[in-house]
Amino acid sequence: MENVLTLLKKHQDWRKNCLNLIASENAMSDFAQKLYVTDLMHRYAEGLPFKRYYQGLKYVDLIEDEVSKSFASHFQANFVDIRPISGTSANLAVFAALSDRGDKILTLGIQGGSHVSHEEPGAAGLLGLQVFHLAFDQQELALDLNKVEQQIMEIRPKFVVLGGSVILFPQPVREIKEMCQRVGALLIYDAAHVFGLITAGFFQNPLAEGADIITSSSHKTFPGPQGGIILGNIDEELQKKIRWKVFPGVLSNHHLHRIPALYLTLLEMQKFGKDYVAQILKNAKKLAEELYDYGFDVLGKRKGFTASHQIAVDVSKQGGGDIVAKELENVNIILNKNILPWDGANPKDPSGIRIGVQEMTRYGMKENEMKQIAKLMKETLLDKKNPDKMRKKATWLRRNFQKIKYCF
Repeated sequence: MENVLTLLKKHQDWRKNCLNLIASENAMSDFAQKLYVTDLMHRYAEGLPFKRYYQGLKYVDLIEDEVSKSFASHFQANFVDIRPISGTSANLAVFAALSDRGDKILTLGIQGGSHVSHEEPGAAGLLGLQVFHLAFDQQELALDLNKVEQQIMEIRPKFVVLGGSVILFPQPVREIKEMCQRVGALLIYDAAHVFGLITAGFFQNPLAEGADIITSSSHKTFPGPQGGIILGNIDEELQKKIRWKVFPGVLSNHHLHRIPALYLTLLEMQKFGKDYVAQILKNAKKLAEELYDYGFDVLGKRKGFTASHQIAVDVSKQGGGDIVAKELENVNIILNKNILPWDGANPKDPSGIRIGVQEMTRYGMKENEMKQIAKLMKETLLDKKNPDKMRKKATWLRRNFQKIKYCF
């Protein structure tokens, strides 16, 4: 036991000295963390509020009902399910509700930015779906709508999935929704990465643009507890199918202690989200520009590099994504290797890295700190300066950014 506790302390001390640029992570506020560690973490619930298979939940029912209604109101959705415990479980439940084994679906593909759960190795394959990939223009970093229209007409998918793991720019939701309607397909948008941006009104709102369903996690640009959510404007029959696939299909108990922290995070985003997300977007743009000026091959230059929290960089000249991510970790800069549109499907040795600024922004960093981070990356990867010295510089930069901002 002592060894595990020692390792835990080492981890926490280390990460306080790191510049975390993982695009899929964030940090809850102190208040949210207090709501997260409550008696609810010991309790068990199956089913829906007021329709449970366990007793002892009379207050939990009221809490869960209030939180669901708050999300429905904020997103103007007629359907919300906050029970999924991850974005992947949300996808699994929705995909299962909308399809049967052998059905055809269209996704972006990993090279186009989709999440693995959309693909054959993930939830889609687990359900026995035939996965086809939307035509993606590598130069424009966008869907080729003429080819996509032809694909949808020919394949006639059960549903199309947009969104995913790499979302630098808005996607043509309205246009693809119109195509889907012509063949009776539904449109799903996986908003896991941009859910906070959408919540604050700084990114395209897929529901407003015609998507039938949003699936998401709740812990990336939306800085809540790790978990998932499903929202949509759909008929009652489909609502019932999805709820049934959530439970008993995908999960049993849905980790009740998440729910009050999830609610508080929504309130924080309603009060502070516009300032927070505006700074995220400024920081991402500034970091991308600085990296480009230093000579890095930052994707999306013609479009301004990014319109989200993410930056994608081709580091094949620096040894590839795997080597670069490890070199940066060695100096306390944490990010991940990532497949780029022209890479093969093997995720072990991609040519790119993916950067996200949402967590460091939540700790109060602004454009000046982005300039310093870019310089650290340049000195580490291009100038090959001493790693020990670079680690000290990264730690020094992080020292004044230990308190979470944009919260109660």
